[in-house]
Amino acid sequence: MSKRIILGIQVTNRVEKVPDVQEILTNYGCNIRTRLGLHEVSKKSCSPLGLLILDTIGDDAEVLEMEKKLRKIKGLVVKKMVF
Repeated sequence: MSKRIILGIQVTNRVEKVPDVQEILTNYGCNIRTRLGLHEVSKKSCSPLGLLILDTIGDDAEVLEMEKKLRKIKGLVVKKMVF
């Protein structure tokens, strides 16, 4: 049985980094069971900071490859929980 790997990704500049992050997430879409995106927003402002939580599925090597590619993007902080 594969490990349950949860990735938390803080994006420091959502507008600038979204294309790079989205490309990786699209390429590994079959390894993402659940994706939750959070950011601060109000009527007067929209924060450039974002937080993604990914519940992954599938081959551990593929998930770790996705994590490695995400870590290469400047402006991202990637944390991992393994169950």
